Amino acid sequence: MSVSHMSDVLQTPALWRLAQCIREHQEPWQQSEFPPDLERFERELHDHVMAVERDLLADERGRYDVTADEVTVEGVSSRRSLESSQTYVSAAGPITVTRHLYRPAGRRTKSLCPLELGAGIVQGLWTPRAARQGALVMAHLTPRESALLCEALGGMQPAVSTLDRLPKTLSARFEAQREVWEGALRAGETVPEEAAVLAISLDGVMTPMVTVAPPHDAEAGHTAAETAAESSSKRHSREAGCGTVTLYAAAGTRLATVRYGRMPEYKKATLCAQLEAEGQSILALRPDLTVVKLADGAEENWRFLDHLDLGLDAAAREQGEQVSITAFYHGADHVQQACDVMWGAGSVESQAEFARLRTLRKEDATGVDKIIGRLRYRVSRRRGRQREQLEKALTYFRNQRERMRYGRVSAGQSSHRERCGRSRVQDLGLESSQTLGHAVGDGRRPGCIDASQCDAKRSLGARLVLVTQRFPQTHYGRRSSRSQSP
Repeated sequence: MSVSHMSDVLQTPALWRLAQCIREHQEPWQQSEFPPDLERFERELHDHVMAVERDLLADERGRYDVTADEVTVEGVSSRRSLESSQTYVSAAGPITVTRHLYRPAGRRTKSLCPLELGAGIVQGLWTPRAARQGALVMAHLTPRESALLCEALGGMQPAVSTLDRLPKTLSARFEAQREVWEGALRAGETVPEEAAVLAISLDGVMTPMVTVAPPHDAEAGHTAAETAAESSSKRHSREAGCGTVTLYAAAGTRLATVRYGRMPEYKKATLCAQLEAEGQSILALRPDLTVVKLADGAEENWRFLDHLDLGLDAAAREQGEQVSITAFYHGADHVQQACDVMWGAGSVESQAEFARLRTLRKEDATGVDKIIGRLRYRVSRRRGRQREQLEKALTYFRNQRERMRYGRVSAGQSSHRERCGRSRVQDLGLESSQTLGHAVGDGRRPGCIDASQCDAKRSLGARLVLVTQRFPQTHYGRRSSRSQSP
């Protein structure tokens, strides 16, 4: 009689099938002249390993179940009402677990599941790790593309609609406690000693939105299909807000960045409040930092940045330095358009003049004044539509004159001048996806600001912060990263 010291949980059928798969793969090496198909073995091996992981997860998940006659949750007593099985989405695929449900006294009360509460099941369906992975994928891809990626990777294979609902649920949970959780995250952030410049940038991106059309009257005679087709065709774009708060060393090396993204909102009110609070939190620790404000030429962006409340007292404001810079490449676009009007789009003369004016604006402290003089001269010699286009460019540079003194920017701020034209959409991961505007914040990546000591870290909203919703409802997200690379 053989005696095994292996735990029962390690003797699952899936584990024995894995061992059998490995033995069957090794036999062709001894019996055949040709090597076996590695891709086939890799796929089968992954499937068997995932099956073992599902068995172990199901066994572990069952330990969270409660079999008492009565439980108390938040002061409310509930009695056991039902025992049933439920399938959950795990990172390794679907797992089925038998659990007990409890129901409070009274009519039309909703049952609760101690297993789901104890194990941290998200949306009554996702395991914590699966929800994190699904949120990360949805932060970068559409629901259909996310489903295809999950299928290609193996493991969990949620439906498109299941993936679509996940970020909406997480966003609603986060937004309800956003201010408290963001405050806890800021309390755990630190400022590197080598930091010399604090850059606050604000931008936006136009995203296609779906207008929720009012229901048609029955007398109109529209069918449900016609109504759906008409509603889907009524799309328009609105500006989703995005912003960054970045710390730089004196040499221009980026030390840390906190990124924010918000769905369309009037005057970007919530986004502006987030940027302001983040700046105040950092300057409370290091009031000596030079503040650089970055934006394109949008009047609304500068209306906020010019009146940015950094929480500094009068003495700190006098000693500190604040610099406002208009995105260099945003201005370069206006220069290019003006050159195309003056010399012809794509002509050699236009390209040469653009290169000259671009360098002049970048290196010469009075470069913007010279560009204004050049445009003023050309405006006087044009008529009709060409004159209107040049006057538009001239007005832009006149309005942004004091924010385009790039030649006077110190070496420690020069990196901002080069980066300020880079799309904040790229920095934030904001993308328009057909009818859905995504402003998604992923889980904190390795090397990010450490918030493990915050109570918010243990909460659902702080672990998985993201947003995706159809207009006119607005939900929001925030994400943060720390990096040592510029």
